[in-house]
Amino acid sequence: MVTVADVRAVALSLPRTTEHLIRDRVKFRVGQIVYAALSRDETVLGFGYPREEREALVASDPVKFAFPSQSDMRFQWVHASMAELDVEEMTELVIGAWTMCVPKKVIRAHLGEDYL
Repeated sequence: MVTVADVRAVALSLPRTTEHLIRDRVKFRVGQIVYAALSRDETVLGFGYPREEREALVASDPVKFAFPSQSDMRFQWVHASMAELDVEEMTELVIGAWTMCVPKKVIRAHLGEDYL
């Protein structure tokens, strides 16, 4: 099971990330773009994910992954149960969401040329 401290450690290690408490929810942003957020009860991790790939992700493990609310379907967003994630998988998802928000040069500088 992943904890809030695990998510925070990964997110805050990424360049340009800031943490904010908005309406009792912890959110991680690059500039004005939120790329990861925790539910109020800290049981669900929301994260940026390519819109065209999210149906396959949710179908791959519907216990672990879920679509956002209908009003949020317009965003590139998916939810994951914190209880079902391990630290390695959460790290991959958070970094993937972060890469959707930063310039490629920042990704290369932080993760290396091979990541792209």
